[in-house]
Amino acid sequence: MGSAGTLCIIAITVDLHAHTIIPRVAELVAGRFAPALDPFLRFGGESTAYNDGLATTLVPMLTDPARRIETMDRQGIDRQAVSIAPPHYHYWADAELGLRVARVQNDGIAELVARHPDRFVGLGTLPMQAPEHAVEELERVVTELGFPGVSINPSAEGHDYDEPAYEPFWARAHELGVVVVLHPNGFSNGERLTSYYMINIVGNPLETTVALTHIVLGGVLERHPGIRIVAVHGGGYLPFYADRWDHAYVNRPEVGRNISRPPSTYLGMLYFDTVVFGQGLARLIELVGADRVVMGTDYPYDMGDVDPIGRIGDLENLTHEQRRGIVGGTAAELLGLVDSSA
Repeated sequence: MGSAGTLCIIAITVDLHAHTIIPRVAELVAGRFAPALDPFLRFGGESTAYNDGLATTLVPMLTDPARRIETMDRQGIDRQAVSIAPPHYHYWADAELGLRVARVQNDGIAELVARHPDRFVGLGTLPMQAPEHAVEELERVVTELGFPGVSINPSAEGHDYDEPAYEPFWARAHELGVVVVLHPNGFSNGERLTSYYMINIVGNPLETTVALTHIVLGGVLERHPGIRIVAVHGGGYLPFYADRWDHAYVNRPEVGRNISRPPSTYLGMLYFDTVVFGQGLARLIELVGADRVVMGTDYPYDMGDVDPIGRIGDLENLTHEQRRGIVGGTAAELLGLVDSSA
């Protein structure tokens, strides 16, 4: 097992799921932020103290490019798409503060990319609690900062993205051809998830599952068939339970109100990352197809994958081209990277 033997057959390796923080944002939210405003922290329960203890280890990994590059080299990763760590979305902020926070964060990511353009790609963050500002900042990160995509929470303060207020966002994202990564920050209604780290192990995949159901059944993909969405953590529970969608589509009129075909067929319009465990990755590839799966690490968190290339290399029944696509080829295409060795 391991990545060394696999690298010889790979043209480019890309981690599409990795995080950073921009420390100077703390000045903007000082005196305004409280843990109760953040769903992951609000429902963290008994895990909060342990997470606080991890911060001393995680912060240097999130902020020091040398540490990041050292890890990438050890894992055999050529390029990393860097996005804001979910606890730093700050969707609780009002519209104007939310825009300022996003701009500072995106400028910080742009600085990292400018210092190491051969290793990093930026995924912008947006103030999704203020849809009009989200479109404004989307324009800026693409046209001024040169980012190929954004990474956002799957919902914003209880609002789902099939709501009419978000239609301009999807329309512009479609026009710009950007990648939209959905990365959860716990679950917004997590009262029952405060024990056993369930706000992460259940809440994160549940948040993504609910969000994708809104996006598909709400007709977002029907209206914007070229939109490119990547759902991390293997898309939550959805790929493994989409048949229930189709059963409801046949038997319940409200399910098909905004779509023209069985819901599970829209899975072929989405992308999913490899941050699932055990036999889940092989099953995910079987369900959605190898061409819809991209590699992720969830760097630097303990719920991530420290040897994604090795794990992909250990999978049976994949062709050479399928492995190349999963470890980097598909992500390179999504992000507009040039694979000079292909």
